Amino acid sequence: MLSGTCTHARVTPGFELQECLSMQRHPCEKTRHLTQGFEPALAATEFLMHGGRLVARKMYVFEVICIVLAISASDELIAWGAALVIGADEFRGTQANGLDTESDMFCALVGALAAVTFFSRLHDRQLHRLAATGAS
Repeated sequence: MLSGTCTHARVTPGFELQECLSMQRHPCEKTRHLTQGFEPALAATEFLMHGGRLVARKMYVFEVICIVLAISASDELIAWGAALVIGADEFRGTQANGLDTESDMFCALVGALAAVTFFSRLHDRQLHRLAATGAS
């Protein structure tokens, strides 16, 4: 249980990746934000398209992106509030970049766009196949 023992800023494989790619900052936080965009995009797709909640299919990508960015913004607000209450800079991942919140949300956007662009057809086929077998 890695996340229970250290923060994102102290994950050992991240230091190795940081050194290998000659990065200035630890990459694990950005990886988390990419998945924070990717996974909710798939869940939102299932909720909107296959739950019968999507009125116009043309709005699908827009609505998925809005949901993902709302989740990402909520995460940033929670982190900011916790840092204010706890008073711990390390809780926020020792963010040296003044635009870290914006870059985190951009990573979530990239993850959501990747999910919608590269996996929506595969996801649709799997959900249709699941519906055809009668499972829900």
